[in-house]
Amino acid sequence: MATACETHQEEVLEQGKENEFKEQPGTTKEPEGNTGPHTHTSGDLLYGVEDIPPWYQCLLFGFQHFLIFVGGTISTPLIVIKFMCMEQTDHQRGDIISSIIFVSGIVTLLQCICGIRLPIIQGANFAYIMPTITILITTFPSCESLDLDNLSESQKQEEWQIRMREVQGAITVSSVFQVIIGFTGISGFIMTWISPLTIVPTITMLGLSLFELGTKQAASHWGISALNLLLLVLVSQYMKNIKTPLPGYSSNRGFHIAWIPLFTYFPVLLVMCISWGLCGVLTAVDVLPAGSLARTDSSGDLLKNSPWFRLPYPGQWGTPTVSMSAVIGLAASVIASIIESIGDYYSCAKLCQTATPPVHAVNRGVGFEGVGCVLAGIFGTTSGTASYTSNIALIGVTKVASRRVVVVSAMIMIFAGLVSKTGAVFATIPVPVLGSTLMFMFSLITGVGLSCIKIIDLNSSRNHFVLGFSIFMGLSLPSWLAKNPDAIKTGSPAVDQCLTTLLQTSMFVGGMLGFILDNSIPGTDEERGLLQWNYHLDAKEPLKHSSDPSARCYDLPGGMKFLERWDWPRYVPFLPMFEGFRERKKKINPENMVATLPEPFLDSM
Repeated sequence: MATACETHQEEVLEQGKENEFKEQPGTTKEPEGNTGPHTHTSGDLLYGVEDIPPWYQCLLFGFQHFLIFVGGTISTPLIVIKFMCMEQTDHQRGDIISSIIFVSGIVTLLQCICGIRLPIIQGANFAYIMPTITILITTFPSCESLDLDNLSESQKQEEWQIRMREVQGAITVSSVFQVIIGFTGISGFIMTWISPLTIVPTITMLGLSLFELGTKQAASHWGISALNLLLLVLVSQYMKNIKTPLPGYSSNRGFHIAWIPLFTYFPVLLVMCISWGLCGVLTAVDVLPAGSLARTDSSGDLLKNSPWFRLPYPGQWGTPTVSMSAVIGLAASVIASIIESIGDYYSCAKLCQTATPPVHAVNRGVGFEGVGCVLAGIFGTTSGTASYTSNIALIGVTKVASRRVVVVSAMIMIFAGLVSKTGAVFATIPVPVLGSTLMFMFSLITGVGLSCIKIIDLNSSRNHFVLGFSIFMGLSLPSWLAKNPDAIKTGSPAVDQCLTTLLQTSMFVGGMLGFILDNSIPGTDEERGLLQWNYHLDAKEPLKHSSDPSARCYDLPGGMKFLERWDWPRYVPFLPMFEGFRERKKKINPENMVATLPEPFLDSM
């Protein structure tokens, strides 16, 4: 997940430096052709987007992507499951985690082969957490009100599965809108109205609204949580530039010692494993009291009772149920996901040193992310999917931008999802370890949201009002409605539930207020930060399918010669011949652009 403001500013800097790139010895030579603003040379990349590394390197780099992906992906179902009234020892907790890993692999394959066609990993999206929890809280009785001890196994299973089916239906139907937005080209139109003062409260509310979830879990054992947080800060921030000696092998050097920035690659995973292992030791010597959620045996025989292999399938928890209020409640997640993913596309293209994503590729990418969310919904994964910024940042570290590597990583995800024990292992993570890790990650998300304010005029009282009012109301209104769930009475129960669900979602309230106020209160483009924000829309002509050889990576994997024979593909928003619905009317002077780039928020993870 990334903010689009980082992407736009990175493109601006790239625009100013494009003439400085020169071919270096040992680098792959770019095809000759247009060297306009869309072209990026291969620089110091080891492998470009179209390159195919040896199979063993594909496995190594693909597994590395998997390790970074899995830390963030397992968090979402582990959070939502707690609101579904599943028992801690229920082995199907692991099945849900395996399902999201499995579906993420399928969606990553679709995105790499048919979608944006950049090396982008897809995984569970944090933007779905709070709206999903709001749906569960407002639609069903609280788990505390259920006497689970006196229910039969089938009754317990039905209690959590009926909640899962409601979430499935909401995710599936709301994601259909994302499919439509992408494949019809509406996503480009939406982005012309989205401004920094819409993004800041939206992403900031995403992080701030989740703080209570992480804090509540961390509070189950503050000693373990404090240690885990301390290690996360130490490893990710203070030790990120320290390289670790590891044995390596290459055809020209044979076996040798390679110095790897291990703490840059896997800080979250390393720290979680250390804290997890410590909890195991303290459990073995009975330092932790019986019943403590910090004990590694608090999940009982969950791991033992889980099968070794299991094939996730659509509707595995029953037929999804659909309610209009739940679907509308997830609308904010869909819009936020689209905005974040478009920003990720531009960031990934820059790190891959290839052409800026043309409009048809962006439309196709958004559309296939919608398809992925539909799959995630019908499989019952508790979340939609989106691109992962941390894996994009890994490309900048390893200098490996090969699409084939991410395809191999997707195959690893699919295999891991079939091994049910994989999900069961992650389901046994001690609660304080998970809670403190979530606190760390949510703080980073909040920082990302706030980073966009650097391109607006911070001396403008107009901007002060829009920013402050949006954030304040995004916190206060959902909090008040949570304490007064029956406050909205329009006379229609369906409308009441829709409004209650929407207005209890901080991300929706803050983002919508920012959107309305920023687009209605008078202000100059420079004051609103639109000169920098819309640079990728206004400063470049629509990239034609044949104008830049480096843009060929966005072509479809097959059927191009057939499509080139006809005129009608120029009017289909997701085909490579599409040239856009509107002309770019003005050009922006690059000297007006902000040249300082924020550090990508997950580069350090």
